[in-house]
Amino acid sequence: MTLNIALLGFGTVAQGVPFLLNENKEKIEQAVGTNVEISKILVLESSKERLEKQFDHNFVTRIEDIVDDSEIDIVIELIGRIEPAKTYITKALKSGKHVVTANKDLLATHGQELISIAEANDVSLYYEAAVAGGIPILRTLANSLNSDKITKVLGIVNGTSNFMMTKMVDEGWSYEEALKTAQELGFAESDPTNDVDGIDAAYKMVILSQFAFGMNIEVDQVSKTGIRNISPEDVEMAAKLGYVIKLVGSIEEVESGLFAQVSPVFIPKGHALASVNNEMNAVYVESIGIGESMYYGPGAGQRPTATSVVADIINIGKEIQAEIPAHPFNQFKRETVLANPDDIKSKYYFALEVPDKNGQILKLSEIYNDTEISFAQVFQQGSNGSTARVVIITHEMTQKQLHEVTEKIESVPEFKLLNSFKVLGA
Repeated sequence: MTLNIALLGFGTVAQGVPFLLNENKEKIEQAVGTNVEISKILVLESSKERLEKQFDHNFVTRIEDIVDDSEIDIVIELIGRIEPAKTYITKALKSGKHVVTANKDLLATHGQELISIAEANDVSLYYEAAVAGGIPILRTLANSLNSDKITKVLGIVNGTSNFMMTKMVDEGWSYEEALKTAQELGFAESDPTNDVDGIDAAYKMVILSQFAFGMNIEVDQVSKTGIRNISPEDVEMAAKLGYVIKLVGSIEEVESGLFAQVSPVFIPKGHALASVNNEMNAVYVESIGIGESMYYGPGAGQRPTATSVVADIINIGKEIQAEIPAHPFNQFKRETVLANPDDIKSKYYFALEVPDKNGQILKLSEIYNDTEISFAQVFQQGSNGSTARVVIITHEMTQKQLHEVTEKIESVPEFKLLNSFKVLGA
């Protein structure tokens, strides 16, 4: 029998699906056990005539043309955003069709609801392409690492912010210069909020938490700090101390539970993540079995993302051919328990602006000492005659101490906290 699929949307990534099905036809059909055909493609009414002139596909404009077609086995959602994608996926699942999607926003916010609908209708919902584009990280966590206990996941999973940070670090660009170029090259949207404020990376941390730790955290339970306030002085100091700055998503399990965060991080130049540049992505995994491993590749783009989509099609197709009952993409589930802030520890970088006069370091020392935080290094980075820029690297401190010392610094009128970043151990 033929495995019939339908596409929802025919943008850049979606157009990569027929390309791969054609270019890798023999291998795909051997893997599935039959030929794979695109039966229908859902597009907007305003685009239908133009697309029919360009492509030899059956374009439709009503979701019912797909969900009511008993010949279609798998629906591929590549529209993006929440609606109408959520409605369309729900209809497809309830009609008994398997679904593949790359929609990280939707999965991070409504994923559990959609997974429940899939299970209730005995169909599969797969979404490898939702995290890190062409890197098969979700399937690796679900299958290859299912015998290992993961303790920490670090991810550079937003290509836009990583491109910008690479330019800021390697070429000394300001944040504004890096953003302008990223927008000109099409890496950043006209409204870059999701990328530069860590929201996009947070969505991916939510999904990674399910596969790595079996826990379903909410997006608002991921602590988020973006890259807007990173200055050339921060970049300069990082380089002086042997670090590079990257926007990193992290998930860590400690005795009391799970902690997830997206924030700028000082990464030692010798660390594997330090060499992940431009729009590339990487996920770094620490575990008790393998130890340390990293998965690197393009985080977006037509062919990398379409490759992950087609891999999901193949896996579902094999199950259909073998008449294997549908099962969840991720079968690891545990009760969600969030960590106690006292248990989350890290070194930190602080950049402050203080009056350029005697006694200021002593005042800062007293604030940190009151919070039981000790200094590893202290620098005066520069002065304009009236104020000085002071940089402090601490020894390990807890999240609770971080919040306390931040409040105390901000309560002193003449002190201005410019930035505070996590420092990854060498």
